[in-house]
Amino acid sequence: MSSVSNEKNRIEGGTLYLVATPIGNLADLSDRAYKVLSEVDFIAAEDTRNTGKLLSALGISKSMVSYYEHNKKSSGEHILKRLSEGQSCALVTDAGTPAISDPGEDIVRDCIEAGIKVTSVPGAAAVIVALTLSGMNTRRFAFEGFLPVKGRERKEMLSELSAEKRTLVLYEAPHKLKNTLDDLLEYFGADRRIALCRELTKLNEEVMRTTLAEAVEYYAQNDPRGEYVLVLEGATKTESGAFWQNMSVEEHIEYYISQDMKKMDAIKQVAKDRGVPKNEIYKKTI
Repeated sequence: MSSVSNEKNRIEGGTLYLVATPIGNLADLSDRAYKVLSEVDFIAAEDTRNTGKLLSALGISKSMVSYYEHNKKSSGEHILKRLSEGQSCALVTDAGTPAISDPGEDIVRDCIEAGIKVTSVPGAAAVIVALTLSGMNTRRFAFEGFLPVKGRERKEMLSELSAEKRTLVLYEAPHKLKNTLDDLLEYFGADRRIALCRELTKLNEEVMRTTLAEAVEYYAQNDPRGEYVLVLEGATKTESGAFWQNMSVEEHIEYYISQDMKKMDAIKQVAKDRGVPKNEIYKKTI
């Protein structure tokens, strides 16, 4: 290896390293990621138990601090303090690339605001792995992570996404998959294509390429197993807004009100669906 490469890969103090870890297959960890995990002053991990197992398998012994959704403020302050004192830190999530659907995005923002250097050690990301395996359009896609769990926020999001023309990528846990497929069927329609990717890079990796109607039927008879990445075909021009295209403005508003939305929020959503100013919709209700 040249001296230039050695210099480039030298661990620098006062730097936060975003280190991608395998999503299933340990052999996917890069040499650079191994070097960084081995040589930084400490590691910030979503779950120190899971990361401890990874480090043990790699033969690495390293000081760790926990950094996850419910302690990110206090732990983040601790990490920033150590970084500002000149220490180096590797941030890892349980699997894949930190800061994607992950509280790591908060500490990245905090470091940038504090003038602390942040760099990435790239590697596996389930969203990209699933997208490339789906067989769908990869030129334009939208990653939405996990849908809101329930209530009006979930309904608004599903309604908005039903008209999205880009390929959509979602994450879902096995115990929530059936409910999510039911909701997607209601808002996206029976014929919308979907790729259900599970256990990616693991021994039991599986990609089911089908339609929403067929996916709902399949999982009515089979229990979901493993973590899922869902890749959905984007709406076509004829599908975009399909659920409301034959409704009057008043019927469209009433639809959202029936979904527990307040009238003004329903008006805003109708305006967004139809691509017109809110005042134009409001005038039609007077």
